[in-house]
Amino acid sequence: MTVDTSSTGDAGVGAGAEQLAVAAAVAAGESVLSRRFGSAITLVSPEDLAGSGPATVVRARVVSSSFALPRTLVIKHYPDQPAAGADPFAQEAVSYQLFTALAPDERMCPELLAHDGRDRVLVLEDLGRTPTLEDKLYARDSRAAERALLSWARSLGRLHASTAGREADFNALLRRLGGPAKTESGGVDELCARVPPLIQERLGIPVPDEVRAQVTAALDQSRAAGFRAFSPVELSPDNNLVTGQGVRFLDFEYGCVRSALVDAAHLRLPFASWPDALALPAGMSEAMIAAWRAEVVSTWPALADDEVLATHLTASELLRVWLITGEELSSLNLSRHAAPVSREAAFVTWWRDLAKHAGYVRMTALSEFAARVAAALAARLGPHADLAFYPAFR
Repeated sequence: MTVDTSSTGDAGVGAGAEQLAVAAAVAAGESVLSRRFGSAITLVSPEDLAGSGPATVVRARVVSSSFALPRTLVIKHYPDQPAAGADPFAQEAVSYQLFTALAPDERMCPELLAHDGRDRVLVLEDLGRTPTLEDKLYARDSRAAERALLSWARSLGRLHASTAGREADFNALLRRLGGPAKTESGGVDELCARVPPLIQERLGIPVPDEVRAQVTAALDQSRAAGFRAFSPVELSPDNNLVTGQGVRFLDFEYGCVRSALVDAAHLRLPFASWPDALALPAGMSEAMIAAWRAEVVSTWPALADDEVLATHLTASELLRVWLITGEELSSLNLSRHAAPVSREAAFVTWWRDLAKHAGYVRMTALSEFAARVAAALAARLGPHADLAFYPAFR
């Protein structure tokens, strides 16, 4: 789910099915608020925020209330029952419950004001018409983009530090809403096993046994008990609002507790899971890592050691590159005629960076292998192998 909150003016309400969906969301919001506060509460002037996931997302104004409600609210309504497996409504409701129980300065998301499992609706604090991190990256102000990226890294670290050790709370809340506990294990082993034959087939490069062992170790690290904290999972710049109090996270439909190091890989490979990921300037990733570490080091003192941190981050980076390669390499257009700004060029950058970082921590076999993969990808793309920067840094 992506929510557009940066537009100005009245977005209006669409016709037909969209209008009915908005009306249903408002009715569900009024119902849960009335039950929550014991008195009728009327919402008017609904504005469709164009969520792209299973929920209808609406901003609405509170007509009048004797309660200390904000002037406007955001309603997320999940009208359909979930398919088999994880329920996005339950995941999101529990995620917001977890954060709403924290002190306001530890809450890296909007406050949950009311929710109901029967109507499958959430009523959230409205953070206003605030730019997203994506807006900052696509504007032409490099300083503002740098500040937003560092704020995003700090907020991610604070999110991890404030939820470390709360996995039991998260799972207990999830059970109360009837949602199955979500894990990151489903299909990961099979996806990892798919990569070596895929690289052999598409690039003609065999995967050394030592590299396979390092992938297995990275997978084990991602499942270890240490460093576990809440993760939004979808770490995309369009799901983050840049507010005066720092970056705030939206969209917890896939929220779960997992190793924070899995998220930290995105500091090395910023927004790699986002289809539109582009390049950041030299030194930006290192600055983001420093900002994240400053927030988590009191929770996980071992990360104060530069070598320990670098080794953990390289393992997480390897796993992230490996999984994305398994997901996407078979469909990449490895042609010299590929577009200059492309997912193919991103792969070259990520494998090059992995080679560099693996060399820093003396993972020699991995460094040499990653360099060969990057070179093979670059040779096929020719002049289009260099990933473009986000517009803010051009």
